[in-house]
Amino acid sequence: MKLLTVNFLTCSNKGCSSTAEAFPLKIEDAKLAIQQMELKPEFLRNIVSRIDWDALLISTRQLGNNSLPEEKPELTEESDEVLLKSLHNVLLETEITEAKMTCGNCGHTYPVFEGIPNMLLSETEI
Repeated sequence: MKLLTVNFLTCSNKGCSSTAEAFPLKIEDAKLAIQQMELKPEFLRNIVSRIDWDALLISTRQLGNNSLPEEKPELTEESDEVLLKSLHNVLLETEITEAKMTCGNCGHTYPVFEGIPNMLLSETEI
């Protein structure tokens, strides 16, 4: 699962959908892999506007990565190549292979196994 994906996941519990604590999910016991990919600046310029920057910072900090700026950058044609490479590495090359993602509201834990998050709830949790 790419780190970019974490920015779009929230707790599946209906009671958590309206609470701020349900997003972003807390990442624990993560095993990471880096998958080299071609840098695509145009994709990065388009996706950054759709990202919840504060949630991304929380997720990257939980994984021990402090390479992103505190403020959401405005990416233009002239954007700093170092910034583009850092965003590329964090969003597209960083892959979570194993982890636990926990909702801050209800405490439900979603496992990630072989890079696939299991976002299903049991019948008693629905």
